[in-house]
Amino acid sequence: MSKRPKKFEALSKERVLAALEKVGGAARKRELARELDLPVEQKSELRRMLKELEADGALGRSGRRTFQSANALPSTGVMDIIDRDGDGELIGRMRGDAGLYGPNVRLAPGEARGRRGEGAIGIGDRVLARIEKDEDGPIARVIKRLGQSAHRILGVFHGDARGGGRIEPADRKARYDLMVLPEHQGEARDGDLVLAELATGPRAYGPKRGLIKEVVGREDDPRAASILAIHTHGIPIGFSEEEEREARAARAPVLGQRTDLRQLPLITIDPEDARDHDDAVYAQADDDPKNTGGWRVWVAIADVAAYVRPGSALDRGALRRGNSTYFPDRVAPMLPETLSADLCSLMEGQDRACLAVEMVFDKNGRKKSHRFARGLMRSAAKLSYGQAQAAIDGQADAKAAPLLDPILKPLWAAYACMKIGREARSPLEIDAPEHRIAFGKDGRVAGVTKRERFDAHKLIEEFMVMANVCAAETAEDKRTGLLYRVHDNPSEEKIAALMDFLPTVGMTWAKGQVVTSERFNRILEQAEKSEHKEIINEVVLRTQAQAVYAAENLGHFGLNLAKYAHFTSPIRRYSDLIVHRALVSALKLGKDGQSEEEAARLGEIGEHISMTERRSMAAERDATSRYIASFLADRVGASFTGKVSGVTRFGLFIRLEETQADGLAPISTLGRERWHHDEAAHALVGEESGRRYPLGMKIEVRLEEAAPVSGGLIFTVLAEPLPPAPGFKRARRSRQDEQFRRGARGGHKGGKRRRK
Repeated sequence: MSKRPKKFEALSKERVLAALEKVGGAARKRELARELDLPVEQKSELRRMLKELEADGALGRSGRRTFQSANALPSTGVMDIIDRDGDGELIGRMRGDAGLYGPNVRLAPGEARGRRGEGAIGIGDRVLARIEKDEDGPIARVIKRLGQSAHRILGVFHGDARGGGRIEPADRKARYDLMVLPEHQGEARDGDLVLAELATGPRAYGPKRGLIKEVVGREDDPRAASILAIHTHGIPIGFSEEEEREARAARAPVLGQRTDLRQLPLITIDPEDARDHDDAVYAQADDDPKNTGGWRVWVAIADVAAYVRPGSALDRGALRRGNSTYFPDRVAPMLPETLSADLCSLMEGQDRACLAVEMVFDKNGRKKSHRFARGLMRSAAKLSYGQAQAAIDGQADAKAAPLLDPILKPLWAAYACMKIGREARSPLEIDAPEHRIAFGKDGRVAGVTKRERFDAHKLIEEFMVMANVCAAETAEDKRTGLLYRVHDNPSEEKIAALMDFLPTVGMTWAKGQVVTSERFNRILEQAEKSEHKEIINEVVLRTQAQAVYAAENLGHFGLNLAKYAHFTSPIRRYSDLIVHRALVSALKLGKDGQSEEEAARLGEIGEHISMTERRSMAAERDATSRYIASFLADRVGASFTGKVSGVTRFGLFIRLEETQADGLAPISTLGRERWHHDEAAHALVGEESGRRYPLGMKIEVRLEEAAPVSGGLIFTVLAEPLPPAPGFKRARRSRQDEQFRRGARGGHKGGKRRRK
């Protein structure tokens, strides 16, 4: 009698990750196989699955043969300092035998100063660090500096006629250039953008030396600022051959089981220079007699989930990038152009696959109901924000004029209705003006202009917000896992800092009341009449927590919404693609919805794409700073009007009115008086006179330095400080301090001895 073949439990990525977690977050393949109780027949399958998880970014290696969860962190370990965040804090990653692993970790405040005798820590250094938990995530505290890592430093090579030269780092906080010996120059020429590693060796004194590893561009390339930002922040660019092959294999959609929405005159309204169109809108008065004065609003979104399937090369690449990154002169897209600018773009007059939601609002702007459909649509028209607004304002061009009565006026009427509901909800209304960099025909910066903001922008934003709410509600009602867009309440520390600041601009924040978006809005309404409007808006913005993606719903404080998930931009955000798949599964709209593996990894995916979003924002900000610095480079010595946008112990940050460029006025440029940083008042205060430079002060400065490579601007303050604040009292000095001060000036009989 033959034996019945033994049945093995199916091996899944979820089981592998769970086993890894059970054994402590790090293990060799043999230990995992033992924990999973795998037979010999499944060990090759485990090997394949580990490779896939590593390619997906779910696993890293803390040793040559040791796998570790990509988000796992040891309590202590070796860390390489690889970057700075938008606030200038150093960022590191843990180092194992097989290279860097785990998420980016911020050094705790003050840790960059290093230990006594070790000197300051900078990008490229290697440290022994202890990992601690902070309210914003893990932070690292330096136990010991170990030396320099092999992390690559980006900069401009300035060659010497005799060979070799120096590298000017792109990091604006780098203190020193790197010296390059002729034998370490490689193929680099004067003016090249290069990636270099720090040279190691017994040399303890003198300038640091660099080894040029790669030439990535030219300093005089008009696009150099974006190239620098891409390499500095590690923005993934380009696509693998497998991704390109999958994108080329995609085909135009057919109706099939989809709902035919081609009779709806949906239109796209986007920026003038938009390359992709992922949302279309349409509105009509509700004909239901029970909803007099109500509106039906359609929002149709590109059905990216139909083309980017879970586990495919396109999916793995999109997850790795997390989102598209938008620079002033280019885009680093999340998906290949075949999809992002063609098949997934809701192009005018073309049949396109979409996931659409129809929302019904009553006359007071309250949402009564909604329903989703997976459809086939055809955009009736493509308009820019300016075109749509001009048409509503009575200046329609030839393209917009025929759309005015049947499409545009109903859209604006529906928005007016929805705005009633929005105002009742009272979301946070921060005014954060955006600026646009204009380029000339030669590709160089021709000017910096303020982006106009129309009601057309607000209309599309409100339609998208409500569509996002519908997506979150539907997935949650169907008990389907998804990624929420979470915006937590401001921390007590940030509220306390705001309470200290407001009296300096003549405003107050009452203690003991519940913190709501409506309370912030009252402050912002008062600021409208204040000369400090811009700074108050910025301080309120800084008070807010950072929005993230999470599998657990904590609500959205800023929008004052209980359930919120990004659904409207799947071409450029992986989070939205996740939500589309959740809806497809929840509503049984196809077999290409959320996979079990994806559902099990939502928390991990949320952490990853929150990181990629921060990375893109920092890169975009850096590129803009560099372009503006290059624009101002030939105006060194000129005077500008600006405002104090930040106060630190080492100087004032100044924001110019003309270009909104930010730069530093070092404390050494403020005169001979000793200045004290009053954190509560957000001001630098003269210890002797009490005169002050507060946050928000209008100020005249002279541009002393503009560095296009780093984006840094250095100013000298020309304006006199403000008079002392009411009640200022000169700080009392100790008798010893006073004697030293007098003696140092020669006014004490011991002065000569002290000077000697």
